[in-house]
Amino acid sequence: MSLITWSDQLAVGIEEIDQQHQKLVQLINGLHNHMLAGDASEIMAKVLDRVIQYTGFHFETEEQLMLRYDYPNSETHKHEHSDLVNTAVTLQQKLHSGNAHITMETMHFLQDWLQHHILGSDKMLADFLKTKGLH
Repeated sequence: MSLITWSDQLAVGIEEIDQQHQKLVQLINGLHNHMLAGDASEIMAKVLDRVIQYTGFHFETEEQLMLRYDYPNSETHKHEHSDLVNTAVTLQQKLHSGNAHITMETMHFLQDWLQHHILGSDKMLADFLKTKGLH
C-alpha cells in the first residue's frame, strides 16, 4: 500500500528534480511498507537512514541550482530543507537508541511535508529555473 502516489500534479517540470522527487516518494513508501509490516526497529532505522541520505543528496541538488541561478527565495527554501533534516535526524537518533518507533503520525508528517514542499516551494523554484532555460 502506497502512502504517496506520484502523479503529474507533483511534477515541477524540471527533469532532474522530478526524478529525485519520484525516488523520495519510493523511499518514503518503502519506509511506510516496513512500518505496516511491523518490521524491527533496526530495519526501520536503516530504511530511514536511506531516506535521510537521499533527501540530503536531493536538497544539495536543489541548493546548487539555487546558487548557480541566484534564486531570490533561496534562504527561505534552504530553511525548509534544514527544518526537515533536523526533524528527521532527531527521529533517526531516537530510533538508533531505541527510544522511538516510526508511527503513522511520522509517516503522515513525511507525506504532508513532501507534498506541501513540492507543491509550494519546489514549484516556485522550478518556475524560476524554467525562466533560466532549465527543463
